[in-house]
Amino acid sequence: MTDPNPAPDWDRSGLPAWTYHSQALLGLEVETLFRRHWQIAGHVSDLPNPGDFLTLDIVNDRALVVRGEDGVVRAFHNLCRHRGSRVTAEDRGSCKRGFVCPFHGWVYNTDGTLRGAAQPQSFGKMDRGSFGLKPLDVDVFMGFIFIRFLPGPQPKVAELFDAVATELSDYRMENLVPANSASTFSLPVNWKSVRDVDNEGYHVAMAHPALHDLYGGDYRDKPYENGVSRSVGRFSGRGARLWSVRHYQALARGPAWLVPERRQVWGYYGLFPNAVIAVTPELVQIYQEFPCDVQSTVIRGAIYRRPSESRQERLSRYLAGRIDRATSKEDIQLSIWSNESMKSCGFDGFHLSDLERTVRSHHDILRNLMPVMTLADAPPEAEMLTLNRAMLAERRTATLA
Repeated sequence: MTDPNPAPDWDRSGLPAWTYHSQALLGLEVETLFRRHWQIAGHVSDLPNPGDFLTLDIVNDRALVVRGEDGVVRAFHNLCRHRGSRVTAEDRGSCKRGFVCPFHGWVYNTDGTLRGAAQPQSFGKMDRGSFGLKPLDVDVFMGFIFIRFLPGPQPKVAELFDAVATELSDYRMENLVPANSASTFSLPVNWKSVRDVDNEGYHVAMAHPALHDLYGGDYRDKPYENGVSRSVGRFSGRGARLWSVRHYQALARGPAWLVPERRQVWGYYGLFPNAVIAVTPELVQIYQEFPCDVQSTVIRGAIYRRPSESRQERLSRYLAGRIDRATSKEDIQLSIWSNESMKSCGFDGFHLSDLERTVRSHHDILRNLMPVMTLADAPPEAEMLTLNRAMLAERRTATLA
């Protein structure tokens, strides 16, 4: 359910169908969204020691996140400054004192500076200081590492999460450790179809038996405000029908220090455009979707646990995982069905419920950043970028008038 707002006259439409299968629009989304908005790279506990690193591919860009010899977490383009090779091809690992490019052997320190090029005399006069790894914006919030490839419209991550920071702080997320459950898988859908499904709880009662068994009707969505959405489900308290839910409810309490009001709640905090931090009494999960192509999306996720767990807490985390895996499988099918409809001649567009305002708020931010998405009919692919620039300029002119 959504926080009460009975106004009957809001615009219940969503994005037009063409925005889910336009190659030119995807190029605009990559530049506007995925390069210029914060993405979750991992948690500081993924990099416990100097030299520990992880990598992250987002569309055509590659990131390398490393803890330096000085203990500082930094992020760089995973691109050798010589010919653009990956500095490392590993998803994660630890380097002794630096990275050796596997193409020609250029060596980089963990702070990104170039230590040396192979056969340096072959390059003539070369200033090593000008050929370090290119840095990325990096921000750490409650232990999670956020990166972005280019400057963008979002402020510091703490400012984005300000309205929900107090309740997130109750989970002591900076103290988490990996639960060794990182996952990546692909779906044959546009990335927005995944986000549309995840952005509303109206479908929980029908499509997610386990979640409905856990929450009953006590599920609330708050639309995106300042780039962050909030969805919370509180345990129903009635007898559960399903084995996993029934045993989970009996065990789920969380650590003794967790405030009572968080001990029977699952919460989901969405960060525009594509990331979610999910909290339960026993774990914190991150997941996000990245486009590979117009009809191909990668889902990337990881689970983090408390540094020490009782046997009860481990069992609780296991059961929470069973419930979540079932829910994820159901959402995958819903995303595929939703995405299929966008090319049907019978699809007349969205007609959103009051319980789907978060979907609308996500679409509103997209339209604000890329006004070409307000068009009911698809413009010619070759004119997409030019038209969008013209619409942005027209809006700026109207605002100044």
